[in-house]
Amino acid sequence: MTAPSVKAPALAGLREDLTGEVHVPGDPGYDEARAIFNSMIDRRPAVIAGCASEEDVARAIRFGRENDLEIAVRGGGHSVAGMSLNDGGLVVDLRRMRSAEVDTEVRAIRVGGGATMSDLDRAAQPHGLATTGGRVSTTGVGGFTLGGGSGWLERRFGLACDNLVSVDLVTADGESVHASGDENPELFWALHGGGGNFGVATAMTLRLHPLPSFSFVLLMFTPEAGFEVVTTYRELMESAPDEAGGGAIYLTGPPEDFVPPDLVGTLLCAALVTYAGTEAQARAVAAPLLDIPHVAEVVAELPYADFQCMLDDPPGMRNYWSAEYLELFPDEAAEQFCDLATSMPMPSPSQHALLPMGGAVARSGGQYPVPWRQSPWAVHPFGVWEDPADDERGRQWVRDVRKGVRPWTAGHVYLNFIGQEGRERVVAGFGAGNYRRLAAVKAEYDPDNVFHLNHNIEPTSES
Repeated sequence: MTAPSVKAPALAGLREDLTGEVHVPGDPGYDEARAIFNSMIDRRPAVIAGCASEEDVARAIRFGRENDLEIAVRGGGHSVAGMSLNDGGLVVDLRRMRSAEVDTEVRAIRVGGGATMSDLDRAAQPHGLATTGGRVSTTGVGGFTLGGGSGWLERRFGLACDNLVSVDLVTADGESVHASGDENPELFWALHGGGGNFGVATAMTLRLHPLPSFSFVLLMFTPEAGFEVVTTYRELMESAPDEAGGGAIYLTGPPEDFVPPDLVGTLLCAALVTYAGTEAQARAVAAPLLDIPHVAEVVAELPYADFQCMLDDPPGMRNYWSAEYLELFPDEAAEQFCDLATSMPMPSPSQHALLPMGGAVARSGGQYPVPWRQSPWAVHPFGVWEDPADDERGRQWVRDVRKGVRPWTAGHVYLNFIGQEGRERVVAGFGAGNYRRLAAVKAEYDPDNVFHLNHNIEPTSES
């Protein structure tokens, strides 16, 4: 399909109207503007509209529709499937809209549509406040939160969407809408997990919580200890306080001082216990893991915003991820999980993660379209590698992990963790009943499905 060409007068008008910067192929900075973290994605939009305000976003959307351009929306650019880019269309680029303003009286933060978790965390940290964020600092707050928002603090503070107070949205016809519990409540409901289907979030307000201290325990073991580590971690988290989080994670031994040189580049099993509290409290919770002989150990109390930067994805790598949410995690599932680590691309930044849910995740916001919150465990094969020759091997490993744990799956999935895996998986991310309700909201705010580069909800009215 040939993309429509943009006539020079229309493009000149957009450049004049926007306070931000416009890039088209051949412009200096165009290639930098279209690059995203997943180097598997190489797409060439016809126009990248670098928006600096809500008015810019509205102008860009109207421009795209008037010129029959497919529209993609870029916040943090962390969609693993590259849904923040397209070929021959328009990208509404929000990266200039990165404000983060804390209101300490009501314990809330208002962030711009292009803000990253680092912007949010760094603004909240001086006040001893935080909210659930992504597991890396470079994730965009908008896509993360509107997609549900699972992170290290979720067992204590709930999902990111549970902390959503309000959203400013520009719809497909370029109109500004405010959504909150009191204003446009059905749209507000849909924005708790429904992603970017309903418009472009230009700003949002999230609830903050006191977090005077944050700690973690990171232990690494040889793979032979994997089953003991994983099952011990399972038992530990089943009775742990809400303040505890983390994961059991197979990974490549990193070139860090705390890793023995002969284990760098080899497969290791790690146990990570995060704790919304002091180092002493974290050690107490992690005691059963500390008792298992291990080859590396890091225990520290540090600012949460600093911890968020420690696991950032390396730039310029090839990424392919997925996830399964489990109803049960018996010994048989633990054995299967450990066995599946052996075919992970090695050495690479890939991670084979078992993540605990529960706590505030399971207790909060049951009315929202995020059914996966009731699952006690998530298995997240996080494939990351550098060489294109490893693409098929990496993708197959992710598929094998999904297949391997399927006997224990709940049938739901967190869509922020996956790429384009078909309509059935999208419906599974919301639940069938929620999907029908979301489709009616979609029909009201985006009847032409302008915003379809996402985990798409097709607009249909409820019968």
